[in-house]
Amino acid sequence: MSAAERLDAPATGRNREPILAVLRRVLPAEGLVLEVASGTGQHAAWFGAALPGLVWQPTDRDPTHRASIAAWTEGLPSVRPPLDLDTTRRPWPVQRADAVVCINMIHIAPWAACLGLLEGAAELLPPGAPLVLYGPYKRGGAHTAPSNAAFDADLRARDPTWGVRDLEAVQKAAAGFVLEEVAEMPANNLTVVFRRS
Repeated sequence: MSAAERLDAPATGRNREPILAVLRRVLPAEGLVLEVASGTGQHAAWFGAALPGLVWQPTDRDPTHRASIAAWTEGLPSVRPPLDLDTTRRPWPVQRADAVVCINMIHIAPWAACLGLLEGAAELLPPGAPLVLYGPYKRGGAHTAPSNAAFDADLRARDPTWGVRDLEAVQKAAAGFVLEEVAEMPANNLTVVFRRS
């Protein structure tokens, strides 16, 4: 893989440390972490290097993203080659995991993708395993900051099926999970931790 295939998302550099702090608390010490919608692969590379006791399995439905993930994670022994995963399709390419992590997907995808994520994670996670989501959310039906409201309007203008999701709606849809923690993050984002019941 060449460095030219590496896509760069500047926000990754700003949010990786706060997300990692939560992951250190909530992920198991060892096992397989399935990352859904790994995007550029920068998070997979960072977390894979920072959490060497875990095996990191990145995924993305976009072949350009999968090439970028492979370029960013090349040479990291704890990160597997990226897999093609669309949350709305079954079967998933992984049948079992010890944790599922999904960063910045459910607002840049149709609601069906969020439902597919929740259902798929419930199918492959054992009791007590974490599902960790990161991104902007509404709370009580309201945006948590003017910047999130503007971002939501921009998303919906690009695709009416996209948009900042209501945290309570996600929680309600998370059958088989218990909400464990909602951690405030920089730039008005949240890290939401569910546990498989």
